[in-house]
Amino acid sequence: MYEERVVSGMRPTGTLHLGHYHGAIKNWARLQSEYPCLFFVADWHALTTHYDTPDVIEQHIWDMVVDWLAAGIDPAQAVLFIQSRIPEHAELHTLLSMITPLGWLERVPTYKEQQEKLSNRDLSTYGFLGYPLLQAADVLIYRAKFVPVGEDQVPHIELMREIARRFNHVYGREPGFDDKARAAAKKMGSRKAKLYEKLRTRYQEQGDEEALAAARALLVEQQNLSVADRERLFGYVEGGGRLILVEPGVLLTESSKLPGLDGAKMSKSYDNTIGLREDEQSVTRKIRTMPTDPARVKRNDPGDPAKCPVWQFHLVYSTDDTRAWVEQGCRSAGIGCLECKQPVIDAVLAEQAPMRARAQRYLDDPTLVRNIVADGCEKARRLAHETMREVRDAMGLSYT
Repeated sequence: MYEERVVSGMRPTGTLHLGHYHGAIKNWARLQSEYPCLFFVADWHALTTHYDTPDVIEQHIWDMVVDWLAAGIDPAQAVLFIQSRIPEHAELHTLLSMITPLGWLERVPTYKEQQEKLSNRDLSTYGFLGYPLLQAADVLIYRAKFVPVGEDQVPHIELMREIARRFNHVYGREPGFDDKARAAAKKMGSRKAKLYEKLRTRYQEQGDEEALAAARALLVEQQNLSVADRERLFGYVEGGGRLILVEPGVLLTESSKLPGLDGAKMSKSYDNTIGLREDEQSVTRKIRTMPTDPARVKRNDPGDPAKCPVWQFHLVYSTDDTRAWVEQGCRSAGIGCLECKQPVIDAVLAEQAPMRARAQRYLDDPTLVRNIVADGCEKARRLAHETMREVRDAMGLSYT
């Protein structure tokens, strides 16, 4: 079994806002202390919808990486890299495209949704249709155990699993597979080989999931098996072929509970965002001018927090005591809207202060960011190269 890696990427859209932080980056910062994590800038993905404006991508990349670092992503714990710096992503994408049925791509829910949402753009390109396949290559090339996604992205992970399964089915049944697997089992020693065969039989004849887990754990412990032999034995225990690509699992991420300043989804296209590192004066002004419950025309008009966008910020940033104070004060007109907004202002500024401080050293010396990314690219490419060596070998492309 491979290392339990977590892989996730983000399209470079420039500086990030608090919606990005509460929707994804905050979760990344938590995961990096629990798993080996790889986080990448999906610059090729940006071209699937903005192929005609590539000139903005470079600056967007560096702005976004600075924001990641500012938000607490630690290059000592996680690998940060740029997708296009690892050409193996494109190679695996090309090879997977040879076996992926067109219908699989056309049925991805976000394909038609995005076409409708971005109807002002010409998206009749393979790049747009093949977006989920490139996404699959991004993850499968690192043999990721988990991908953190929101509910709307789960179909993309299911597609990745189907593609990995199909690849393993097509290319994992090498000539003489069963004989090679049995020969590999003998390398573990007589006792462990017998135990492996016993667990394999229990799983295949009785569907015993505990036996499957025990067999996998046994294989992980073996130090004298080559990567190819281990792949064969992982596949053999399940009754399939050599396990070349790993089917990733889902780490479901809660959708961001932080709306935009107007109550709609926080998005640059709606002009309702608060930047991750926005200056204090601007943040204060934006929150102070947020719309509130329309029923509160005058200071002494009672209101309903549920009808006020500011209340959604309280749900994210305020303590139970503060929320109780807001509810009582709003409904009784005991507090005014500006009083209600002040705790939110204070909490947002307190959250942003360490981010601005962390970002400043990278803004003062941009070579620090370049070096972090260069180091991350080197680490990522080593892993990608290892996978592609196995993929080429399985496909008969390792010409000598």
